[in-house]
Amino acid sequence: MALRLWARSAANALKLSGTGAGAAAAPAFSISRFFSTVHDGLKYTQTHEWVKTGDGVVTVGITDHAQDHLGEVVFVELPEPGTTVSAGASFGNVESVKATSDVNSPISGEVVEVNSKLSETPGLINRSPYEDGWMIKVKPSSPGEADALLDAAKYTKHCEEEDSH
Repeated sequence: MALRLWARSAANALKLSGTGAGAAAAPAFSISRFFSTVHDGLKYTQTHEWVKTGDGVVTVGITDHAQDHLGEVVFVELPEPGTTVSAGASFGNVESVKATSDVNSPISGEVVEVNSKLSETPGLINRSPYEDGWMIKVKPSSPGEADALLDAAKYTKHCEEEDSH
């Protein structure tokens, strides 16, 4: 259904849709919204960080929606391994051509690994926010903390509501 809505929006934006009496009006959606990806199986925060759990370690990054709004990422500041992070508190920042934004930790724990590739190639966050653009790996101090985060459907709804304002 989302693809159909996107196709109608794209056709309308490109003036390809019919304008006759039988033509349905295209919904008022931003085309760029449909290019943001949300993965099932990940957890999300309302501040646009994602979490992937596995093997006692949680991988954290910013969402496709966040990187899309930031624009081209030019610098990333991350903590050192061994740093303790707290849920809801900033652990670093992302600088883009548009703005600098804090990145908040979705969970509490100890940073066990940092994506060192981001210091040389911060644009990995734009090109691959869920794979190559991950930011930190954390050993959670409270493993159940991630369960309270948003699932893909709730995060998608949050983004739609946020973008409608």
